[in-house]
This record gives sequence, structure tokens and C-alpha cells, in this order.
Amino acid sequence: MVDQSRLWDEHAAATYDTPGQGPFAPEVLGPTVELLADLAAGGRAVEFAIGTGRVAIPLREADVEVAGIELSAPMIARLREKADEDAIPVVHGDMTTASAGEGFTLAYLVFNTISNLLTQEQQVQCFRNAARHLAPGGRFVIELWVPQLRSLAPGHGGTVEVSEPGYLLVDTYDTLAQHVISHHVRFDPVVDGSREAQIDRTPHRYVWPSELDLMAQLAGFERENRWAGFDRSEFTAESRSYVTVYRLT
Repeated sequence: MVDQSRLWDEHAAATYDTPGQGPFAPEVLGPTVELLADLAAGGRAVEFAIGTGRVAIPLREADVEVAGIELSAPMIARLREKADEDAIPVVHGDMTTASAGEGFTLAYLVFNTISNLLTQEQQVQCFRNAARHLAPGGRFVIELWVPQLRSLAPGHGGTVEVSEPGYLLVDTYDTLAQHVISHHVRFDPVVDGSREAQIDRTPHRYVWPSELDLMAQLAGFERENRWAGFDRSEFTAESRSYVTVYRLT
């Protein structure tokens, strides 16, 4: 079994933030915070896998009281450089079992992070832990990508997801186990004869939307909405990712 806490080490924490770019871009964070604030409806929110506070900090600045759970001590340390314990309390632990309290109106898990749990059983436990945190009628929001198995050529087990100067993202699939390993290759985009490159690998268990819905039902949730993104755009057969809102029944 992969030790996720070792994957999200000091190096990962130090290089995770990309202020103003990528997942930290205003056009990404703006709709995310707006939707989560609406769903919190004046109540408290808890973020599973809070990381360095990419979403939690601007959500707190939007007057939503936020707590978090995080497995990686270095990621918590990076968050603490930006927000103290009084502003955003964080429990160091596994999001399948750790408790940040009860009575929240919103729990959320963004940026594909439920796929870091590598078995179906763990993913169901995550849903059940979210239910334990929520007040009756509370909502659980999950952001996840759609597995791109249609991109796999016959006889090939991988896809190139991103190809840009200085960066390649290659995903390799084990379709029997529903596992995918993302290979992040970073290199000097200037061709100068150098062969040096940095490769990081992250394992995931991919989940189909219908399977996610069944996990939710097992934990006492019903699906309320599904969109292609936090901008509430329509989810279609061509969507590459989705945001789902579940309500605790």
C-alpha cells in the first residue's frame, strides 16, 4: 500500500503553491469560493485534504468559518505560514477516519483528491466520515476528473494528458484495478543538450460518476447537483471533470 504522507513531503509542500497560476488562478479560485460559500449558507465548512490552504484561505476571507483535515505535516506547515490555528484549525490525520468536529453545513474535497484513496473501501469510508461531520441536510462537494479511457489507443496503456514547454503529464492505466499513475516530467524547455529532468509520480484510483453516486448512497447521501465545474456549467458526455453536490438525508 502506498504511504500518501510520504508522497506529500517537504518538497511537494514547498513547490505546491503557484500563486496566480494553474489551480491558484483567479478564474479558477473565484468560482470555487463563490459556489462553496453559497452552499455553506452561513454555516461552518470542513475541507478534507486541506493542503496548503489553496481554497480554505480565500473561503475564510469570504467570511465562511473553515476547519480542515490533512495527512501531510509539511503541507500543514506551509498553510501555517499563511493562516494560524485560530483562523483555520486543522486536524493532522487521515480523511477517512480523522474528526474535525460535528455539525458542519458543508464538507468539501476538491482537485481530484478522493482518488488519492487507492481502494473502493477507503473511498466509501471517506463518504461516511463526511457524513459524521455534517448536520442533517448538510452537503458534501467533490471535484473529480472523468477517466479518459477513450483516449487509450488499442494495445496501449497510457495517455499524454499535457504537453507544454518544460512539462509533460503522462497517465498510465491499470484498468482491472481502476488505478492510474500520473507521471509529472519537468525539464528545461530550452534545448541545450542537458538530459536532466525531474519526474514525480502520483498514484490514483479513478472513479466513474455513477460509482461515486453509489458510494454516496451507501453513506446516506443523495445527489443534489452535478456540473462540469465550479462555474456550474452543464455536465455532458464530453466533460473532462465534474463537481458533484451531495446532500445528507
